[in-house]
Amino acid sequence: MATDDDRSSLAPSRRAVLEAGGATTLLFAAGIPVQAQQTSVLRAAAVPAPTTAVRLSVNGRDYPLQLDARTTLLDALREHLRLTGSKKGCDHGQCGACTVLVNGRRINACLTLAVMHDGDEIGTVEGLGAEGSLHPIQAAFVTRDAFQCGYCTPGQICSAVGMLREVAAGWPSHATADVATERVALSDEEIRERMSGNICRCSAYPQIVAAIRDAAGGTGL
Repeated sequence: MATDDDRSSLAPSRRAVLEAGGATTLLFAAGIPVQAQQTSVLRAAAVPAPTTAVRLSVNGRDYPLQLDARTTLLDALREHLRLTGSKKGCDHGQCGACTVLVNGRRINACLTLAVMHDGDEIGTVEGLGAEGSLHPIQAAFVTRDAFQCGYCTPGQICSAVGMLREVAAGWPSHATADVATERVALSDEEIRERMSGNICRCSAYPQIVAAIRDAAGGTGL
């Protein structure tokens, strides 16, 4: 039969009871916000995001869409219109793989919202040429082998088309010796500076420069 001394030695100490109670309190305190957060997420997922009607004019064709107002132009092109030529590289406007033409000017499609371009004329690489009739820039890229993996190529081509239009309009760059000139000489330095927003991780830059120079000289762009 256990004595009083034995029972005393088996009983938990006051410190152990306090520690256990504190741990239990912490567990309950931590569980409440987690449960509340999970409930909030489930409720949010059950309610569809509001959409906005937008009409995108892409490569000469109108597309009526209902989009979440937060949808980027790039995601609208790729996920909703299945025009996957424009690539998602960095999704931060740093690589140029998503470059498209909007009203004739080149922009990064990942940095702009689709709803901002209702009624604008949007051009992607799919609309530059046709089978058997390539755009001069496309043909020059093929001739000069100005690509390796090809991931950045659609953005490079769209950027080159927009860049040559800027040159034709007399827009100077940081490499232009005389910013007041009405006719910019399209040197290799000019091409490199104007295409610096488009990254080629395969480093096909010499071929890209050569292709753009050939296209500009051969077509008068």
